[in-house]
Amino acid sequence: MTQRMWYEDTPGHFDSLDGRENLGLAWRRSRTSNSRQFELMGPLHIDFFNQDHFLLNNVEMRIKLIRNRDAFTLMSTAGTERIKLLDATLYIRKVAISPSVMLGHAQALEKSPAKYPVNRVDIKTVTITQGLRDKNLDNLFMNQLPQRIIIGFVDNRAFNGDYARNGFNFQHFNINYLSLMVDGHPVPSQPLTPDFGNGLYMESYNTLFCGTGIHWKDEGNNISYSDYPGGNTLFCFDLSPDLSASEPHWNLQKQGTLRLELKFSAPLAQPINCIVYAEFQNLIEIDKHRNGLIDMSDSFLVEMENAHQFGMLSCMSHHPPFTASEEGLQHLLDCVLVDLRDTMRCLLVSLPPHPTRESGATILNLIDYL
Repeated sequence: MTQRMWYEDTPGHFDSLDGRENLGLAWRRSRTSNSRQFELMGPLHIDFFNQDHFLLNNVEMRIKLIRNRDAFTLMSTAGTERIKLLDATLYIRKVAISPSVMLGHAQALEKSPAKYPVNRVDIKTVTITQGLRDKNLDNLFMNQLPQRIIIGFVDNRAFNGDYARNGFNFQHFNINYLSLMVDGHPVPSQPLTPDFGNGLYMESYNTLFCGTGIHWKDEGNNISYSDYPGGNTLFCFDLSPDLSASEPHWNLQKQGTLRLELKFSAPLAQPINCIVYAEFQNLIEIDKHRNGLIDMSDSFLVEMENAHQFGMLSCMSHHPPFTASEEGLQHLLDCVLVDLRDTMRCLLVSLPPHPTRESGATILNLIDYL
């Protein structure tokens, strides 16, 4: 982890700029002070890279990395420091496959596409305004239900980038009620009711173990009971039928809705961000023509001839068939974002959170038009 500049911040002092209080900051400062050059090395946390199967040959893959703001990645009193990238290298392992195996792959692809099971990660953030004491978040994820959810809260200023605040300081903000509802049923059966003021939060702390697959195992996460409220307040839930979100086997996809109910013992002194991390079990398929398909229950898939890429139309697949409309293309330009890449080789259309039947009709018109 230190290869990636990770040094544990001292609980309760995540925002401290004093190295005597925050030992993690002191270690990071020792490697970067006085504009000293330093090296980092680590994996790219991309869904497809976290599975064990080799990628077929002749499949085009593009990777786009977007840096966070310096105000988010750095902490200082002056607020003028910057990060300058001097060099970046991507290391990729390639394997030489014997001709007989490649022939077997080609024959198998004639009958069925190559299948890559992936744990897809989706993160949603919701701003909770200052002064509120309760907040209900409806329809966090529509259609496919995640296998695991992790919930945390950070200061809105730190989330947006502030040199004086740590963006990974997950505080409790005096939350005293948290209920996760899956299709109207609470998970767990009783809501979490921590009392951080009196040091009573055992059930919430225990979710770090039972929600991450290390419950009753001889494993840890380096977060003690006393460390939990000092910047490590996360609520973890395993939503799989047999509590197997950390196991290699898969479960049947389940459709439904998620609702999160929150209450705080005192009005919020500042706006905060609720961050919801979710894991889904999905399937990526690549056929003999090297076209890609993603198995997502809340998506339409669009294939272009000889695309070697895939496009995804985010929409609700359980709606009835749409009927094309006359104003199709113009309505599309008004209500959705269209991104045509690489001379029509890939089409990506993103819809609003609650697409209408007219939006679906517009998409069908656009596909016919193209």
